Amino acid sequence: MTRGRLRVYLGAAPGVGKTYAMLSEGRRALERGRDVVVGLVETYDRPRTAALLDGLELIPRKTLVYRGATFTELDVDAVIERAPKVALIDELAHTNVPGSRNAKRWQDIDDLLDAGIDVISTVNIQHLESLNDVVQQITGVPQRETVPDEAVRRADQIELVDMSPEALRRRMAHGNVYGPEKVSAALSNYFRVGNLTALRELALLWVAGRVDDQLDRYRADHGISATWEARERVVVALTGGPEGDTLVRRAARIAARTKGADLLAVHVTSSDGLAGGDPVNLARQRTLVESMGGSYHQVVGDDTPGALLEFARGVNATQLVLGASRRGRLAHILSRGVGVETTARSGSIDVHMITHDEVKKGRRHPTRTRAALTRKRRLSGWAMAVAGMPALTAILSVFREDLSLPSEILIFLLLTVGVALAGGMWPAITAAVGGSLLLNWFFTPPVGGLTISDPENFFALIAFVVVAVAVSTIVDIAARRTREAARARADAEVLSTLAGHVLRGEAAVPSLLARLRETFGLSSVTLLERVGRPTPDDQSQPKDWRIVATSDGAPCTSPSDADTDVVIDDDLVLTMRGHLLDAADRGVVEAFAAETAVALRQQRLEEEAEQAKPLAEADKMRTALLAAVSHDLRTPLASAKAAVESLGNTEIAWSESDRAELLATADESLVKLDRLVTNLLDMSRLQAGVLGPALQPVALEEVVPRAVDDLGPLHDRVDGDISIGLPEVVADPALLERVLVNLMSNAVRHSPPDQQVVITASRHGEHVQIRVIDRGPGLPPEAYDRVFLPFQRLGDRDNHSGVGLGLALSRGLAEAMDGTLVPEETPGGGLTMTLTLPISASPG
Repeated sequence: MTRGRLRVYLGAAPGVGKTYAMLSEGRRALERGRDVVVGLVETYDRPRTAALLDGLELIPRKTLVYRGATFTELDVDAVIERAPKVALIDELAHTNVPGSRNAKRWQDIDDLLDAGIDVISTVNIQHLESLNDVVQQITGVPQRETVPDEAVRRADQIELVDMSPEALRRRMAHGNVYGPEKVSAALSNYFRVGNLTALRELALLWVAGRVDDQLDRYRADHGISATWEARERVVVALTGGPEGDTLVRRAARIAARTKGADLLAVHVTSSDGLAGGDPVNLARQRTLVESMGGSYHQVVGDDTPGALLEFARGVNATQLVLGASRRGRLAHILSRGVGVETTARSGSIDVHMITHDEVKKGRRHPTRTRAALTRKRRLSGWAMAVAGMPALTAILSVFREDLSLPSEILIFLLLTVGVALAGGMWPAITAAVGGSLLLNWFFTPPVGGLTISDPENFFALIAFVVVAVAVSTIVDIAARRTREAARARADAEVLSTLAGHVLRGEAAVPSLLARLRETFGLSSVTLLERVGRPTPDDQSQPKDWRIVATSDGAPCTSPSDADTDVVIDDDLVLTMRGHLLDAADRGVVEAFAAETAVALRQQRLEEEAEQAKPLAEADKMRTALLAAVSHDLRTPLASAKAAVESLGNTEIAWSESDRAELLATADESLVKLDRLVTNLLDMSRLQAGVLGPALQPVALEEVVPRAVDDLGPLHDRVDGDISIGLPEVVADPALLERVLVNLMSNAVRHSPPDQQVVITASRHGEHVQIRVIDRGPGLPPEAYDRVFLPFQRLGDRDNHSGVGLGLALSRGLAEAMDGTLVPEETPGGGLTMTLTLPISASPG
């Protein structure tokens, strides 16, 4: 079956006309002869929107009962059974009532699409998951109903329903969005001009990103490589040199000239992996690019201009930023260079050549690597060349009459190839030149001189020298490439180990330093940080260094103490002691240095986050406490105050029954207020770590009845079943009683009036488990942890149920007594709170 197509009308705010546009499209589809039904539409009593429903078939909604209330939802099964061509379904981000087919309406729509039904739906920008926190920051209103961005991006067509903020506010003022009683509050809060402007920009940018994706797919499907200047994209090419910082900042300024322009940085590395930029510079420049809102990319290619242009055309770039060449004047004469070649082949892409401080300073090549062959092989080659050629001459002189000159040349050539294989190029060239002279003197007529009478012999000797030199050169190049490949393989293995080290989460600075020391057999590796800088007026002031981390051995206290050092940035230096490192190893060391800098930065960010976390928690607690004081504490305080003021009014003659009722109201309110304040104080003591329980052996058959009695009128709703034979537990009697009272009162509040709350206890190993069982609505498993957060009242719909500290305080008190408190599902429905306490070692 062919999957249906999804069309989404996206709006910046409620009231822009999404539902109106959806119904209008449905009516147009109906006029074109398509089978259209209305699965679910919310008109919100807007007459012009409701009028569009005339003539459209409505699928009856499904009725659900949840917690005593009746709700209506989309009947997915009825729509699938009806099997229309098009279904109109409003509010894509809606959360369904528990008991529905799916948790979210977008999941219902997925089922309809799988059934081959085309769906037209609506959604506001504030409901997109990725923008939820941004919208809350702008409007101050949290959005509890969200839809994953991918669910909207999968739509075959997304149409933006746009309206200026002024026009939307006029529509609201005319009563076309909300009723008259809500207009004034809406215009002065959520629907302010600034809020609507920001939401409109978010919607436009989100849709623009979706359009970019569609354009990229279209260009790829049709093989279009030419640049379409639909949007400014600036690509900056990085070589890994120090000039990259200047280029990134210049490219960022170019991109900033156009609103919404993209900044991309790209580094081209060779396919053989034997050449590349400085990892430290690239790491720093990548961080710089990302801090400016850009993205960093790396591509592989031996033709640098071609790789740059291929990447630029692939991302539909409009401008390319390159640095002026660092090569000298002679190098410019021999080849045009990357900049000139890229400009010549750029086509419609604008190329900017940026000057910098490194111009004409030349490329900084590493020190030449060691010889391709080992010293032993080179010595053996020289020995063969110096001693082998005379020895061969002596041997061939004995058989001079039996061998021709070509045969003698081939034998000398064979020895020369052997010298090349053993000792490399220079011993072989020496053997070739020496061999040609020996052949000329001893075997080429006239013998005993360097003159050659036959021109063919002359050309034969020349061919011998050329072939010998060529073979020697090829052998030397092959040996050098073999050594470089082995080096590259070793580097790749080290970098692969480093990458795995990071992926496994072991990227702590000491761990990285230990890996570096082990890899290169060093005695110590130390990361130093500058703690003092020379002032501009006194550059002679000494620079102090602080040891950030070190691995084994005596650490270096300054870069001058090290055998090898790598400068990471202005303040960080990686120092190594043990032996000097080869220039070829420096690239790998710089990769370690770059990763160490990132790990240090991450470590410090985590430390700052940990330091800020208590402040954030304290601020969150303070905010919640203020909210609790302004709502929950005010109610009993106001009741007590009203009762006392009434009793103190001498103008009214209260009867004894009225006076007793007022006194009871004041007493009940003050008791409730005392309980709330006590909970708040205990919660603050728990969080401060100053609440110390007095642990002692406690008998449950004594504590549980007292806790039930403390419930007051609610004690009749509790059925206790505590065995007398249970062992004593280690607890604070007063705190344990508080925990049980909180658990039982919470269970009673959420249980139906005709259901009893059961409290039982049993032994399990070295612990006793106390269970408070209710038959209420229960909680979904994902809310089990959230129910213990302070100031949570999951499922409560009134402001008279306390400040939401009961369960949070109960868990805190349980843990203070070395116990645990966990929720479980009650078989048959409801919630069971299980309190586990250790058994006393000494019986009371």
